[in-house]
Amino acid sequence: MKNIIAALLLLFSAASTFAQNDVEMASGLRSSGKIYVVVLVLLTIFAVLGIFLYILDRRIKKLEK
Repeated sequence: MKNIIAALLLLFSAASTFAQNDVEMASGLRSSGKIYVVVLVLLTIFAVLGIFLYILDRRIKKLEK
């Protein structure tokens, strides 16, 4: 579980570093407010993936015992 949290923190810190560049497409999305939809979809995908991996890890530990 600690590894997953560390990986997510690394991912978000890397994403914030790359998001600081002024990209024309990102500026257009930011000005129209659609960037929030993109961020929400990405966060939802990562959250579901994290939950799935956590449940899978619990099942595997249960099988190992």
